[in-house]
Amino acid sequence: MDDAPFTLNYRAAVLCDEVAASASALGTRRHLLPSKTTVFDFGIDVPGSEAAALLLARICLADLAKVSLLPGGTLEWAGRMVAIETDRPVAACMAAQYAGWEIKSGEFFAMGSGPMRAAAGRESLFDDIGYREQADRCVGVLESGKLPPDEVCCEIAAKCGIEPSGLTLLVAPTSSLAGTLQVVARSVETALHKLHELDFELARVVRGQGSAPLPPVAEDDLAGIGVANDAILYGGRVLLEVTGDDASLEEIGPQSPSSASSDYGRPFVEVLASYGNDFYRVDPLLFSAAQITLVNIDTGNRFQFGELNIEVLKKSFGDN
Repeated sequence: MDDAPFTLNYRAAVLCDEVAASASALGTRRHLLPSKTTVFDFGIDVPGSEAAALLLARICLADLAKVSLLPGGTLEWAGRMVAIETDRPVAACMAAQYAGWEIKSGEFFAMGSGPMRAAAGRESLFDDIGYREQADRCVGVLESGKLPPDEVCCEIAAKCGIEPSGLTLLVAPTSSLAGTLQVVARSVETALHKLHELDFELARVVRGQGSAPLPPVAEDDLAGIGVANDAILYGGRVLLEVTGDDASLEEIGPQSPSSASSDYGRPFVEVLASYGNDFYRVDPLLFSAAQITLVNIDTGNRFQFGELNIEVLKKSFGDN
């Protein structure tokens, strides 16, 4: 993977400066902890906003993707859609956006994503994609219903190789607009992660676009995790432009959508309950969009796999 322009963390930090300058108007709140770590609340004790939610998703992607809200209005789904487009899919989605950092310390737990992961380089994924970075400022997104205590921030900073004063964390519970939207904006990321699990060479993926329905904000975080994931698993569409041969696409394609998993077919909250509500025990092959289209830009051929499952989606969303 080629180096991203500047660094992923630098690009995200520039957007964080925008958040700091407009925190009140965005419905967010800035906290400066004793360690000098900056923490932004995107939905715990503040209302947030659509503008804040879209910014959070862009920050998680290191500003290497366009994220937008589009009207639905189709026979399949009348609600709004969260759309993403990127011509740097591996950098944006795998080196930055993927929630690959499980943060646990005492009673605090969060799923960590964002470009800070590339600085910490803790996951074997970074060996596979050939990218890590050093940065003076690091930016991370935490899915959590609580703001991180100062000692957790210091631990994260140490693992990123920076001073705590150089760390910015943006926190949103899944039972918030920002938390919901930034998860639903992961349609392309889930498809790439699925291909990675299937040993597909991600360097072949040159562009990506995806969409998934925006569910109603849930009453609690567990329900929020459920509806946000169901949006992608049963209502997400992804198109990836790839290079290389057609035969490998025809071989791997049927395994790429979420329906290839034995856990497919139930609302995610039910699947999660069967694993003791431990997100990281769920079959990793479930996490993908409902429909995957692979377009080979070398041959001009197009391959489509999977289909939307509106019935499960309506069950999950409560027929909204």
